[in-house]
Amino acid sequence: MRFPTPLIRGRLIRRYKRFLSDIVLDSGEEVVAHCANPGAMTGLLAPNAEVWLSRASNPSRKLKYSWELVRVDDGLVGINTNLPNAIVAEAIAAGRVPELAGYGSMRREVKYGVNSRIDLLLEDPARPTCHVEVKNVHLRRAEDAEFPDCVTLRGAKHLRELASVVQGGGRAVLFYLVQRADCDRMTVAADIDPGYAAAFRDARDHGVEALCYACRLSTEAIKLDRPLVVVD
Repeated sequence: MRFPTPLIRGRLIRRYKRFLSDIVLDSGEEVVAHCANPGAMTGLLAPNAEVWLSRASNPSRKLKYSWELVRVDDGLVGINTNLPNAIVAEAIAAGRVPELAGYGSMRREVKYGVNSRIDLLLEDPARPTCHVEVKNVHLRRAEDAEFPDCVTLRGAKHLRELASVVQGGGRAVLFYLVQRADCDRMTVAADIDPGYAAAFRDARDHGVEALCYACRLSTEAIKLDRPLVVVD
């Protein structure tokens, strides 16, 4: 997935009220940027960190900038949780996810379960329908990628609904997209959200599959890179 316009570099002043961030651009101008990330963003909020923003194409939008990337140590980390679905969909369509190859069509945001929408629905007349729930991962601790970075009741609900899909004869896949390149495996952060960890174990016991891929990031694009081991 390529960014439609060149990103703008700045330095982080602070992130607050979950969805707002104060940034000073290289030009010296201070702006308020939208932070499309409701999580704790542990390890990503160091003052004066190098960040990269996109500029809104809609002139009537209140916040003219969106925070996309932050540099941590020597690498970039994607913080925009609105992007993973598009990144994964693009990769599946291009045949870069062999575990999800062979389906004739793909739809996005399809209603299922109880007041839920599945991120990606893969369909083919010759095989069971595959429900793919995409989760953004950016937390890194002890060299492992971890999810979640805060309590997520919604995430646990999705796990239960995916388990129901399998019980009904379908295929269900939880796809963890790690928007960074410095991890070799992914684990569930049970100390942060024990409820999610329990729901994850139960879903796996019921046949829900778990995939994880790291990303290759630059200021021009974010692309699916390599699979990571998921530690149950």
